Amino acid sequence: MKVKFTNLYKLVPEKKKINKKINYLIKNSKFVGGENVKNFEKNFSKYIGSNYCVGVGNGTDALEIAVKSLKLKKNSEIIVPNNTWISTAEAVLNNGYRVVFCDINLNDYTICTKSLEKKISKKTSAIIAVHLYGNPADMSKIKKLVRGKKIKIIEDCAQAHGTKIKNKHVGTFGDVGTFSFFPGKNLGAFGDGGAIVTNSKKIFEYCFRSRNHGALKKYDHIFSGRNSRLDTIQSAILDIKLKSYEKKVFKKRNELAKRYFKNLDTIKQIKLFNLIKSNKSCFHQFVIRTDNRNNLKKYLEKKGIDTMIHYPYMLNELEFFKNKKKLKNSYKLGSKILSLPISEEHSFKDIDYISNSIINFFKK
Repeated sequence: MKVKFTNLYKLVPEKKKINKKINYLIKNSKFVGGENVKNFEKNFSKYIGSNYCVGVGNGTDALEIAVKSLKLKKNSEIIVPNNTWISTAEAVLNNGYRVVFCDINLNDYTICTKSLEKKISKKTSAIIAVHLYGNPADMSKIKKLVRGKKIKIIEDCAQAHGTKIKNKHVGTFGDVGTFSFFPGKNLGAFGDGGAIVTNSKKIFEYCFRSRNHGALKKYDHIFSGRNSRLDTIQSAILDIKLKSYEKKVFKKRNELAKRYFKNLDTIKQIKLFNLIKSNKSCFHQFVIRTDNRNNLKKYLEKKGIDTMIHYPYMLNELEFFKNKKKLKNSYKLGSKILSLPISEEHSFKDIDYISNSIINFFKK
């Protein structure tokens, strides 16, 4: 039996409808801006529960623009979890701030609030909370830690479409939230794409201008921005996919994750997510942890099962960050974690086959 990690073509819903829409936009030369972009921003904002949404070129730009919109103190520090995609830390450095790495918790791999409390100092101007693998960070505790302090909160929701904390969507707890629509994301475009959400009119107006060279319209430049627009075709595709996202993607991934939990819960040699029941994960990835990761990965490969590693190293291990201080929970984590196949293209039969293969491996 062969189980691919993902098949992006299979993940595309309503292919005929999307093809028809793309052909219409091409024939009518609708490539940049327009009603399709506005409609998606409006609909995505409604889905998230934010007052404003700004579509941008990609998730990295979303983070960089979001950080810049807060106009933080020069040379100040921004705290970032150690286990995340590099964009989170790049957004700090590329805006001229100092990145401070914080440890993660081993229940869901989001930021460790105990470590965060120790990292906060007089130099801290912001915290980037990453809802990693689709699991929500502890926003309640993070907000308590910054109460009374001039510290902003940015939520990196690149992997968290549909993720909620007590029925409130992530991205709406802090000052500003960012999303990625990279094709491999749960809500993915046919290329790069991203969005910024906020309830602040001031932040919205800055981000709206920043994505378009500091202008609302042609020759209306009031500051130096960048070229980072979510194009019309991607907006139209995302808008179609958004309509069926909860039913076809979010629900299915949760059903498959539940099957994994049921099948693998008794295996002592691996650690599964330990999530808070009142929260909802979108299960962008289903990650297990084991000291025998490499051998397990090879075994599953022989069984025809694709797996991936998110991520093989922690950010403070990269030379150019020049931050080698050991963080207990994330130390050598990259050698223990393994992402198992989970997407709406997979079946219970696939999940059972993967699970049984893992059980057989540890029986040997």
